[in-house]
Amino acid sequence: MAYKILAINPGSTSTKIAVYADDKPVFQTSLSHTPEDLAGFNQVIDQFEWRKNLIEQVLRENKFDINSFDAIIGRGGIVSPIESGVYEVNDDLRHDLQHARMQHASNLGGLIAREIADEIGVKSYIADPVVVDEMMPYARISGVPELPRESVFHALNQKAVARLFAKESGKRYDELNLIVCHMGGGCTVSAHRRGRVIDTTNALDGCGPFSPERSGSLPPGPLVKLCFSGKYSEEELLKMVHGAGGLYAHLGTTSVPEALDRIQAHDLHAMLILRAMCYSIAKEIGAMAIALKGDVDAILITGGIAHSKRVTDFIADHVDFIAPIYVYPGENELRALAENALAVLRGERQARTYVSTPSEDPSQINNQERPSKLRDWLLAAITPQNRVTPMTSIRHYIRKWRDNALNRD
Repeated sequence: MAYKILAINPGSTSTKIAVYADDKPVFQTSLSHTPEDLAGFNQVIDQFEWRKNLIEQVLRENKFDINSFDAIIGRGGIVSPIESGVYEVNDDLRHDLQHARMQHASNLGGLIAREIADEIGVKSYIADPVVVDEMMPYARISGVPELPRESVFHALNQKAVARLFAKESGKRYDELNLIVCHMGGGCTVSAHRRGRVIDTTNALDGCGPFSPERSGSLPPGPLVKLCFSGKYSEEELLKMVHGAGGLYAHLGTTSVPEALDRIQAHDLHAMLILRAMCYSIAKEIGAMAIALKGDVDAILITGGIAHSKRVTDFIADHVDFIAPIYVYPGENELRALAENALAVLRGERQARTYVSTPSEDPSQINNQERPSKLRDWLLAAITPQNRVTPMTSIRHYIRKWRDNALNRD
């Protein structure tokens, strides 16, 4: 008998739900929320009961018995940094979703899943939330100690696409080195090394390429001056980075198809800005090739913008020397959620236990009295186990440099 799964994906202006029987979609819908609908709520968390009631109403209207579900899974929110996987919504996770460090509709996914699951006596889960953190320790360090780089990216879709590519290639995800580029309202580019995302851009805080609504990395000096210019409030500047930056700031639209239509009508400004966005994405793909030391099996391009062949062709023209390119247009986070829940129900994947943990302070890495994952990682990296440190690449570099010098002479 097929497992029945309810997947819940709350967004800023919609709540998407789907019912799956094993891996087959039985029902899917998107509940739109107008500004008027949301105006009565001071905070996103206040929408919890309202959105939950909407979901249950739609299920009743479409003749689904809520007690028939074997598992409920919601989109993960902005909680403590965690490794990739499926997590049961335990009390710690529920607390951190209720008191998340940032207001975001995705925080409601696990909360609604937990509430419905408790009512019918089944398990509730989240999977691969945006805060999946598998970064190399030194990838976290910026030039300012108070401003470490954080791992916040489209983990759910990136991981799902990477696993799909691995399956289509007849390999395992943990056997491959991939660069995955998600292009939507925000764009994230990540280096997947043998099943772990060792480095990534952070679209939420404005790092990496600019996108339809996010600024991407900005020149720090001028940004500091802009902050103290008196022209903008803190809220306006944050909105400029996340929500009103990127294409919107330049062209007054977040729609790539609209920008392409303008280009078709000989709007050179639209052409300049869209090419600049694509160029910034291509540069980040190149940077992730460095994170993988040039050993890249494939570049995967996904997200809504990947529907545009003109965009993907422009990017491919800049990066196809790195590795073969595969395009997976769109995103299906509901399917990815359902597949993760199904894997747990079938026993193919073990649900992880969420523990609330703060980010580690790298300045305390030498304090032996404090446990440190960063210290353990670095010691393992610089102390080879039962082998001689390889010098081949260093010798090759010295030999190449010497040969070039002799040729110049």
